[in-house]
Amino acid sequence: MEDPTAGVANLFDASIVITVSMMIALFMAYNLMDLFNPKSTLTIAKVTADGKVEIITKNGKEIKARRVTDKRLSGEGIRLRTVYQLKDGRIIYVPD
Repeated sequence: MEDPTAGVANLFDASIVITVSMMIALFMAYNLMDLFNPKSTLTIAKVTADGKVEIITKNGKEIKARRVTDKRLSGEGIRLRTVYQLKDGRIIYVPD
């Protein structure tokens, strides 16, 4: 007599394979394969559901996430497109 639940393990394995292949396809569709490259540099700006902006930067193996605030700051710095870097090292994102 066979175990009726023996086929469930095969279904689980198949679902894992499908899930992983879908994740790889999504990464490739959105050109995010650089996330897996240990030598790449990547910057992503993300807007949350409540409207807050996060800037995610990946430099090699180091990943940092920064939240954008509405606080006004001042100081001297150089313009880096729409981002300013102050003398003390802080970076300020200014939307156009």
